[in-house]
Amino acid sequence: MAKVFKWLVFLALGLMVLLAVVAFTLHRWVSTDDFRQRMEREASAALGVPVALDRVAVDVWPLPAVALSGISVKSKPPITLERLEVRPRWQPLLTGKLAVATLLVRKAVLPQQGIDAVLLLLQKKKTPAQAAAAAPSTPPGQAPMDWLPRRTVLDEVTWISAAGARTTVNAEAALGDDGLPDSVSLKLVKGNLQGLEANLKREEPKAGAVGDEWALRVDVGGGKVEGKLGLKKVPATAAREELELQGKLQTKDVEVSALTAPSKSLTGRLEASTTLHARAATTGALVEALQTQTTFTVRNAVLNGLDLAKAVRTIGLSRGGQTALDTLAGQVSTQGKSAQLTNLVASSGALSATGNVAISPAKALSGRVSVSVAGDSKLGSAIGGAVGVPLTVGGTLDNPEVTLSRSALLGAAIGTALLPGVGTGAGANLGDRVGEGFRSLFGK
Repeated sequence: MAKVFKWLVFLALGLMVLLAVVAFTLHRWVSTDDFRQRMEREASAALGVPVALDRVAVDVWPLPAVALSGISVKSKPPITLERLEVRPRWQPLLTGKLAVATLLVRKAVLPQQGIDAVLLLLQKKKTPAQAAAAAPSTPPGQAPMDWLPRRTVLDEVTWISAAGARTTVNAEAALGDDGLPDSVSLKLVKGNLQGLEANLKREEPKAGAVGDEWALRVDVGGGKVEGKLGLKKVPATAAREELELQGKLQTKDVEVSALTAPSKSLTGRLEASTTLHARAATTGALVEALQTQTTFTVRNAVLNGLDLAKAVRTIGLSRGGQTALDTLAGQVSTQGKSAQLTNLVASSGALSATGNVAISPAKALSGRVSVSVAGDSKLGSAIGGAVGVPLTVGGTLDNPEVTLSRSALLGAAIGTALLPGVGTGAGANLGDRVGEGFRSLFGK
C-alpha cells in the first residue's frame, strides 16, 4: 500500500511539473512579438480597421486567464483599452469546452462615434449570404450561453457620447444560467450623473409566479429611486413568443437638476410614481419599445431661464430670468427619447399656470401654457387679472422661450387699445380662442 501511495505522489508531482512546463512554454510563446503581431493582423482583418496590441499574456495562477494589454482600435476617434482579461470556467475547460467565467475591462475609452464607425465597417464586410444568416453558428456541443461571461467587471470604463459628453463607470454584473442578470452594481465616477449608484438584484421566485422579478435601487441627487421590475414571455403568435417588461418605481426626495445635468433648467426636490412597460422580440429591442407614465410633484421648485411673471407683463416677449414656484405637479409620458408633459399645474404667489409641453429627442420644447394672475395683485391689475394669458412654449430644455401666438398677440393689441391695461390679458385670451376656432374650422 505504501508503494502504491508513493507512485501516486510521484505521478501527481510529475503531472504538476508537466503542466508547469506547458504553462511556462505557452506563456513564453504568446508573449513573443510574432504571436502579438499575428493577433494584430487577425483582429485587423476581422474588424476592417487597424488594431494594435502592446502585450499578450497567459496566466495560470490563481486562475487561468488570457490578458491583452494596450489595445488600440484605430477608428476615428480610436477605441482604447488598457487591459482586457478573459477567464474560462474550469469544469467545462477540462471537458474540452470553452465557457467564459469572467470578463474584465480596465480603463477603456469607448467613443460612440468610433463604435459606430467599426459597426458600419463590419456591416459592409458582410456578404449577402452572411447577412441572410439568422443566427451565428455555435461549435458542436457548445451551448450559446457558454460564450456569455458569467461575471463582467468594468473598471474605469469611459463612454463618450456623440455630443462629446464623457461618462466613466465602475460596474459588476453576474448572469444566471438563463443569460439574464442575477445582480448588477454600478457607480458613475465621472460625468453628468457623477455619484449615481445603482443596484439590481434578482428576487427569489414566488410560487405560481410567471417570469422573473428584480429589485432596483438607485441613489442619486440626495434621494433614491426604488421599485420592482418584472420580465416574462408572452405569446405573440401561435409559433412565436415575445418578452414583456413591466415595472413600478417610486422616486423620493431627488434633486431634479441631478437627473438633468448639466442642464439646470429646473431645480427642486422630486417625488414621483412611475409605471413602465415594454414588449419586444429581444432584450435589446425592449429599450426602444420602453414606455413610461409618471405622476410627479416638485417641492421648492425654481424654473431657470424663464420668468413667467415677466412673460405675462411683456405679452410673451420674455427671455431669461427665473420663476420660483410654490407648487409644481403634473404627468410625464415617455416613449424612447421623447417626452410629453401634461396636466401641468404650477403656482407662485399671485401667479398660476397650467398647460402641456412636449420634449423632443433633441431636447426641443413645444407646447402651450396658460398663465393667470390674481386680480388683486399689482401685476394682475395691470393686465386685467385672473384671465388666462396663453403662451406658446419653444426653444430648448436649456434655453426655454415663451411667446404669444399670432392670434393671441392681435387680441392683446386690440384689448389694450379698447381698454388699456385691463383689456390686455382678456384680449390675448379671446384672440387665442378665435385663432383656435379658425384653425378647427379650416382644419389647420
